[in-house]
Amino acid sequence: MKARKLWVQLSMVIGGAFLLTLMMPAVIGFIYWHMDVIPASEAGPFALEHTREEGDILTESEENRIAAFMLLTVFGALVGIGIGSWFSRSLTSPLNDLVKAANRVGSHDLSYRVEPRGSQEFVEVGRAFNQMAADLDQAEQLRRNLVADVAHELRHPLTLLQGNLRAILDDVYEMDKGEIARLYDQTRHLTRLVEDLHLISQAEAHQLPLDMQRVALAPILQSVIDVFEPAAQEKGVRLACDLDQNACAAVDRSRLTQVMHNLLSNALRHTPAGGVITLRLVDHLDTIQIDVVDSGEGIEKAQLPYVFDRFYRTDHARTRDTGGTGLGLAIVKAIVEAHGGTVSVSSEGIGKGAAFTIQIPAGSHSSRGRRIQ
Repeated sequence: MKARKLWVQLSMVIGGAFLLTLMMPAVIGFIYWHMDVIPASEAGPFALEHTREEGDILTESEENRIAAFMLLTVFGALVGIGIGSWFSRSLTSPLNDLVKAANRVGSHDLSYRVEPRGSQEFVEVGRAFNQMAADLDQAEQLRRNLVADVAHELRHPLTLLQGNLRAILDDVYEMDKGEIARLYDQTRHLTRLVEDLHLISQAEAHQLPLDMQRVALAPILQSVIDVFEPAAQEKGVRLACDLDQNACAAVDRSRLTQVMHNLLSNALRHTPAGGVITLRLVDHLDTIQIDVVDSGEGIEKAQLPYVFDRFYRTDHARTRDTGGTGLGLAIVKAIVEAHGGTVSVSSEGIGKGAAFTIQIPAGSHSSRGRRIQ
């Protein structure tokens, strides 16, 4: 059986209810008068002026009243159906808009939006649909940007490799150790790029293997500071630290070291000579907080939401040769979230430095892709 449209069903229900409400008193009055159950004076507007006796013939006045009753019935039915149709149309119109929008989004037109209207419930559904479409549009744009960025990052070292190898084959370059070293550097760049992308993909899929152990965090952070101390002194940047020696948490030691390497490397890259980079470790009982604060270039507030995106560079003039692949902070975010924590960034603006804050649970925990010891 073919299903009726919702507006048709609503029209029938509303029209019927309206008709029953309008005609019920008249029908009751007419029946009572016809059956001589109540006096005509109490039978309502459709009662006749006298009480009918059995076998009486309807007078012209009575026939006119019956005709008026029938006309009013038909008129009431038409009015009820009309009002029901208008009301049901107004109710189902937002649903029709949503159906149209869903079809447009299903055909990959992610820019289409609906106008939230109707009752409060329909307005909320419309807003939720628009938010869903906006999120899908943003995700699709990020996917396209990711594909374009990966292709761009791969094209550069591959082009260099291909060109240099072609030059060697044509005897333009000699096959010496210096040339082999340059080719080797490009292969290392490719390997690092692929490994970084694989790490981020594993973390986002909750499949990043972590060797979780409850350890003291201060020695791990101190070892990272010791590694960066020579580079900081060479650039004229002072490294300061304030480490809570009692802070402990369940972490993957090597992954946490990788996170701190990426953050300190980023801070050192953007802090000029004479600047200060401060590393703080604070135990808040339930959570452990790690801050990496620098007095360097700072970040525009409009760029803060995108700092942890893949391949995003706040300085668009910076190339892969001077600034890496643009995956360092994305890796930080992926690893921290795999530990059940959060990472955020704040900055007062250009020239006012930046602060990266990591918060991870102090207690041990387990989840997919993690192994607790």
